[in-house]
Amino acid sequence: MTEDLRRRVRDFLAAHPFTPRCDSWAGSYDLSFSRALAAAGLLAVSWPKHLGGGGGTAVDRLVVTEELLRAGAPLAAHWVGERQIGPTLLRHGTPALQEEFCPPLARAEYTFALGMSEPDAGSDLASLRTSAVRDGDGWRITGRKIWTSGAHRASHLYVLARTSREADRHDGLTEFVVAMDSPGITVTPIVDLRGEHHFNEVVLDEVPVPGRWAIGQVGEGWRQVVGQLAFERGGPERFLSTYPLLSAVLDAGLADGTARRELRALAARLQILRAWVRETAQVLDDGGSPVVPAATSKYLGHQFEQSVIEWARPLMPRAAPAVRALYDQALAASPASGIRGGAAQVMLSMIARDN
Repeated sequence: MTEDLRRRVRDFLAAHPFTPRCDSWAGSYDLSFSRALAAAGLLAVSWPKHLGGGGGTAVDRLVVTEELLRAGAPLAAHWVGERQIGPTLLRHGTPALQEEFCPPLARAEYTFALGMSEPDAGSDLASLRTSAVRDGDGWRITGRKIWTSGAHRASHLYVLARTSREADRHDGLTEFVVAMDSPGITVTPIVDLRGEHHFNEVVLDEVPVPGRWAIGQVGEGWRQVVGQLAFERGGPERFLSTYPLLSAVLDAGLADGTARRELRALAARLQILRAWVRETAQVLDDGGSPVVPAATSKYLGHQFEQSVIEWARPLMPRAAPAVRALYDQALAASPASGIRGGAAQVMLSMIARDN
């Protein structure tokens, strides 16, 4: 079954031409491509059918995303909503909240950005300062979020906010859905060194949020988000972002004897990482929350991507412009790829605490 699904994705890609890109899940935005993917039944494949999904498994989604990432397809428009928000709602949202958001997400009609990191709270989410206070039946959210990829295009924002002050700073946090057209939201672009605009700072000034848009139990956001991060950290995007570069170098015949010898080690590491994320997907299918395996794959995946860049570097003087463009994309994305989803030191501390 998974091989049939893999062929379906490859057939779709052949029928929908695009320019391959490294880091495509974060930096290549094409809403029409995402909606075509949804119309072909290749989006939200692991969600229940009554909520717009394909009724498949997390392993099915892994197969689809492997093929899309390998090809460098434009995935940024739907990525956060399909990878993270939908599964979070399926685990913690009320049936009404699931009905309201999952079908539009599965059709790529709603798009999401993640409002987690703050100027003084990056990987240390428990130190965040954004607050949500009761306002009748709803809430008012005030605070600042930073490095918010795609917020300038998103229809909605996921926000982690503090709803009470507790002795343990991990308590009193709540997850919310926020409409980006709400009054009180200001989005400021953060332009990277290549002049590209993916990141943003988002300021929320008493932004009104309906009470029904709180996700799960009020005050239990930390426990929910720890499990949610397994969706963010444990996927193949953590090691396949540079695969279009590796593939292009080989297709162009640029690899010399040294590069071909080094390729054997890279191929072995890639196979191990693929097996690792498949096991993680199977844990998700069994209802588990593979926090440490996801942290491990994120840490090792970033190291692999760095190795691909170093492997390709000495070959670039002979590369055609299209191959060089992929190298430049991979190189520009590499600092952020080590931080987004949690810095390496945080991943190592999570792994160490489990041993």
